[in-house]
Amino acid sequence: MNPYTKRVVEMIKSIPPGYVMTYGQVAELAGNRRGARQVVRILHTLSHVHQLPWHRVINAKGEIAIQDDTARLFQSASLQAEGVEVTLEGKVDLMKYRYMPDFMGEEADWM
Repeated sequence: MNPYTKRVVEMIKSIPPGYVMTYGQVAELAGNRRGARQVVRILHTLSHVHQLPWHRVINAKGEIAIQDDTARLFQSASLQAEGVEVTLEGKVDLMKYRYMPDFMGEEADWM
């Protein structure tokens, strides 16, 4: 696994229950400000292998971005089970539920 992918995996694993991060936020904290699509790819290919809490990652608008209805409902239900309010349109209030790691703006030990 390359270093960037490893940092993305560790960042996603660090999101606590009841919070979310955006694809772009994960990408930037892992070292690639423009790597949101890479985060999507990593989530798609490595979530099962690394037991990633993929449901805690949403888009920059605070929306569940998955198009598949079943997966979309599963993500919404998983977030709600953790106490995250999700609207019928699949939106989450980022001001309330966005996870901001303590090291925001600093380099983490694992980076």
